[in-house]
Amino acid sequence: MAEDSDLEKTEQPTGRRIEKAREEGQVPRSRELGSFLVLMVAASAFWLLGSWLAERATTLVRQGLTMDAAFLKEPHQALLRLTDLGQYALISFSPLVLAMAVAALIPPFLLNSWVLSTKSLMPNFGRMNPMTGIGRMFSWNSLMELFKSVLKALLIGGVAVILLWNEWADIFGLLAQPLDEGLASAGKLLTFTFLMLVAAMILIVLADVPFQVWQYYDKLKMTKDEVKREMKESDGDPQVKGRIRSLQREAARKRMMAAVPQADVIVTNPTHYAVALSYKENMAAPKVLAKGMGVIAQKIRALGLEHGVPMLEAPPLARALFRHTEIDDQIPGTLYAAVAEVLAYVYQLNRWRAKGGDYPLPPKALEVPPELFVPEAA
Repeated sequence: MAEDSDLEKTEQPTGRRIEKAREEGQVPRSRELGSFLVLMVAASAFWLLGSWLAERATTLVRQGLTMDAAFLKEPHQALLRLTDLGQYALISFSPLVLAMAVAALIPPFLLNSWVLSTKSLMPNFGRMNPMTGIGRMFSWNSLMELFKSVLKALLIGGVAVILLWNEWADIFGLLAQPLDEGLASAGKLLTFTFLMLVAAMILIVLADVPFQVWQYYDKLKMTKDEVKREMKESDGDPQVKGRIRSLQREAARKRMMAAVPQADVIVTNPTHYAVALSYKENMAAPKVLAKGMGVIAQKIRALGLEHGVPMLEAPPLARALFRHTEIDDQIPGTLYAAVAEVLAYVYQLNRWRAKGGDYPLPPKALEVPPELFVPEAA
């Protein structure tokens, strides 16, 4: 049962899975939304610009059917006349065509599915498999498309019947009107009917868009095993990452140990902690070169003894430096006074080694601020 559950696509698609699908041209699409916007723009344009478009169309037809005697004498003039009529038609209907083209580009932005992908243009011979095509014919998606088509036919047909029933008197009234007035009234009647039929499609769009988005993400669902594999690919194998961290720690430890001989003093606990400090004239404050506890502290002390680095037993200060500092960081400002006493002792010790004299006494009871104090058990 556990193996079966791992093979079921129950997990929501990850961001990487969605991005990969977009790269392959797989995005949510709604043909109903595209059709609705194009038809609605066309219907609105006819409603607002109907009289202007009708006037331009009438002029175009009248000029096209007008015969000129010059055409009989010079036939090449007919081609020029046809070119002029084509330009006139293009200018007249370009606002409508441009508005419909813009409407066709809007749906991808509304669904966040605007993407340029060349992979979807590559030939895929798997789509030519007849068994796959038959399977798609009886798929859940095909049944939904059939249901939408039936619903669309019933909805548009029902709205058309209602409109015809309400406009029955106006339709028969056209017979009693003069030709020019009747054509104008018929144009308004047809435009209004077309607009209402398109507006009725909003119900189909409201149902289709959420369904297409749900179906898109449902197809991209992943099994638990796929999610684990993707996490390993994106974040790296935990064992490999652990090995890398181990190597990084080992490299950092070697660099730290290499810096111990350059230290001015090593503050110890005396056995549990060891912190190597350095202070040069160009430094704003003393810096931590190395620190460690347990075995690492023993190695720091041994390396310091080997290179003659002075050591000072100051348990509270050693614990505070170990807990509240990092490698290559300056010491906290509240520890300046205590560390200054340590460095003063180191300078006196170095002077004694060079010139002799009285042996300097190490500082006692170095004060550590309460906020930085670390109990001995820690």
